[in-house]
Amino acid sequence: MDILRFITAGSVDDGKSTLIGRLLYDSKSIMIDQLEAIEKQSKNREDGEIDLALLTDGLRAEREQGITIDVAYKYFSTPNRKFIIADAPGHTQYTRNMVTGASNSDLAIILVDARNGVVEQTRRHSIIASLLNLPHVVVAINKMDLVNNSEDVYNNIVIDYAEVASSLGLKDIKYIPVSAINGDNIVEKSPAFPWYEGESLLYILENVEVANDINYTDARFPVQYVIRPQTEALHDYRGYAGKVISGIYKKGDAVVVQPSGLQSTIRAIEIGGKEVDEVFAPQSVVLHLSDDIDISRGDVIVQKDNQPSVENELDVLLCWMGNKPLIPGNKYLLQINSRVTRAVIKEIEYKLNVNSLLKEPAPEQASLNDIVKVKIKTASPVPFDSYKKLRVNGGAILIDETSNVTVGACMIQ
Repeated sequence: MDILRFITAGSVDDGKSTLIGRLLYDSKSIMIDQLEAIEKQSKNREDGEIDLALLTDGLRAEREQGITIDVAYKYFSTPNRKFIIADAPGHTQYTRNMVTGASNSDLAIILVDARNGVVEQTRRHSIIASLLNLPHVVVAINKMDLVNNSEDVYNNIVIDYAEVASSLGLKDIKYIPVSAINGDNIVEKSPAFPWYEGESLLYILENVEVANDINYTDARFPVQYVIRPQTEALHDYRGYAGKVISGIYKKGDAVVVQPSGLQSTIRAIEIGGKEVDEVFAPQSVVLHLSDDIDISRGDVIVQKDNQPSVENELDVLLCWMGNKPLIPGNKYLLQINSRVTRAVIKEIEYKLNVNSLLKEPAPEQASLNDIVKVKIKTASPVPFDSYKKLRVNGGAILIDETSNVTVGACMIQ
């Protein structure tokens, strides 16, 4: 059974918490003790209904107590698929949280309040979805019950959002009218919208094709661990363990190890201790090469006729997550997949306005939640692909050397 990772985004009071709650409740993904707890907390409501927003809004109390929660994850499953929901706060000051949640997501649900239409927050969340190259977007037009389930209101919002999506180059967009509080079009298709010819939200989530998003053309295999048992029985065993993040590898393939440039061929491939002739993303495997060459954690085994860029100067679009400002000259650790190297910020080229996508003059320093274009120099060459071409080998993080805190999310250009 495959997994769909998705993020929900919307302005304050667009009904994001209620929508997630309804999805969990109507798909029967709530534990009995959770249900009893929210039933007790909902007793004060005059209408006697369960307040489904409480399923996620328990986090608000923790935030008010000064506990930092970057992204809350909810897990549920149906007979067709498993789901991981990244629930990031929607305020402007939480840009880094949405970047964190969206960076590993396959799909974004962008909520639009039917009464307000496309607003600045809608554009901002769509821009982040575009920057992070999310392959699927669902625009859930919520609170349709408050506009009398009007087809005209729905169509006008679709037209407005289509302009935003076109300007950002967003792919595979689906629109759906919903009422999260009433459960209309969340799990089951609702008769409240006789003019709507599409499917329910859950049906869309269960059936969106994520296997097609995997790149099978550009083979990339970052080595995570070199296996050398050095026992009597396995005296000459040398295997390279890791995950195929993209592409296909076959026994006999001519390969190159980057950044060293050493060449060899694949002698054998193992999965779960058994030899196979072919593997593909996203399988975890052990590769054996014909030649005894120097390979260590962080090296990338690629096919000879399809190689990534290998450089030690990178142009990077960076979302700054640190509480201390980013200043040119600062030194960090840069990690891309399993490779970690020291790095220095050479310069800030410009700041990106997250609400308009306009490039603003380079600031002297970048502050929390800023998105800036920077030049980074690394101590050793880094094998990479551009983020637009291959997300899995174009995303990196910056780590503070002293605290080991992740302070930047990088999209290599």
